[in-house]
Amino acid sequence: MDFSETLKFLIDLSAVLLLALGIKGLSKVRSAREANRLAAIAMTLAVIGVLIDALGSARISVDAWIWITLGSVIGCLFGMITAKKVAMTAMPETVALFNGCGGMSSLLVALAYAFTPSLLTDSTTSLSNILVGKISIVISIFVGAVTFTGSMIAMAKLQGWLSTPGIMQRKIRHIINIGLAFISLIGISTFFSSGGETGLWLLVISSAVLGIGVTLPIGGADMPVVISLLNSYSGVAAAAAGFVVGSQLLIVAGAMVGAAGLILTQVMCKGMNRSLVSVLFGGAIASSAISGGQNGSNEYLNITSCSVEECALTLEAAERVVIVPGYGLAVAQAQHTLREVTRILEASGIEVNYAIHPVAGRMPGHMNVLLAEADVPYEQLKEMDVINPDFPATDVVLVLGANDVVNPQAKNDPTSPLYGMPVLDVQEARTVFVIKRGMSAGYSGIKNDLFELSNTSMVFGDAKKVLGDLLLELKELGISGKA
Repeated sequence: MDFSETLKFLIDLSAVLLLALGIKGLSKVRSAREANRLAAIAMTLAVIGVLIDALGSARISVDAWIWITLGSVIGCLFGMITAKKVAMTAMPETVALFNGCGGMSSLLVALAYAFTPSLLTDSTTSLSNILVGKISIVISIFVGAVTFTGSMIAMAKLQGWLSTPGIMQRKIRHIINIGLAFISLIGISTFFSSGGETGLWLLVISSAVLGIGVTLPIGGADMPVVISLLNSYSGVAAAAAGFVVGSQLLIVAGAMVGAAGLILTQVMCKGMNRSLVSVLFGGAIASSAISGGQNGSNEYLNITSCSVEECALTLEAAERVVIVPGYGLAVAQAQHTLREVTRILEASGIEVNYAIHPVAGRMPGHMNVLLAEADVPYEQLKEMDVINPDFPATDVVLVLGANDVVNPQAKNDPTSPLYGMPVLDVQEARTVFVIKRGMSAGYSGIKNDLFELSNTSMVFGDAKKVLGDLLLELKELGISGKA
């Protein structure tokens, strides 16, 4: 092993270790920021290792170096601009875009390898290695194409650019998708039998259309689950591409990303009481709601609304307050105003905690990151299983833009599509204030029975404005001097 090979081995090993530490650190809010930096360093080292290996073997021409440098600069600029400009509300769409880019990268690597005949027909290469290479190529192309087109459809649907066509809401979609999968198998068999380009292009086209066909019917509350699954797919495609090019680093990194994405998918399915099969093949929860999943009634008959002043007076007399953040808080970008409100409450001796549902917002961790931006102490962020037993002893609950995750139907109404989904038991608190713009349904499209309970009052308005007015009311009441 010469110097360049030794150096590349050490760089790859360091990259794998840093990536593993980064993924582990992302499991906790407190360590997530540093973990993200570790993962970024790992990816930088991985790129450096590849370039050192190519430089040592003199496989890259001068023209190729120009393209590599240009691509690296463009990619870095795109990543930096996206990271700085993207809003928290658009994070799921951004994740979908990055998943799609990963899938396309794996697909292009596999195609480039397949279209280099000497790599698969070298007389010094054993038949078993050629077979492994071909299998890796078809897996990378198939999964990469499905990931790319599926992610683009998911991003477009979350952005509101695309809706589900009527034909894709019918059972005929399953026949179409099965037909596309069969065509993909024909392309694979053609590639194995003849090794020509025809089979590969047939595989690329059919699997790309299959990604559209599988993702297009899914909507409503199931979209975040699909994005998480596509994230897992991108890891599988990368691992397969690692076998194609003989990169142990890419194999390990892809396997870790694939496993992490699959675990996250299972967490989200559990949080919504949905099976992965029902998400992919059963249609969205929203479609059940449209068909009248809750006795056919979506109208509210007994709503109590109150002013910001009444809300402030109730908070003044409270001893324990729980905040339930949701997507509406992220849309209003009201996390900093909320933090100012809670600071006044805490200065008055009022205990404040935040109830975090696993799928609050649009993906796991969405609310944690949002509140971390406003310097909310980590110890105040309570997971659902921890905070639920405390609601009966809670004086006031402020629900800010959350909907489905606080819907009592999940426990009380067996006819509801939400039935069985773990939710926050906010209805057991003495008083519940729900801050919402209007009476629109949540992401699932289902009526929320919490709004009609006797201990619930609606405070209508934009979350940022309502919290700003509440802040002024609390200051006028002199609540900060209560302690």
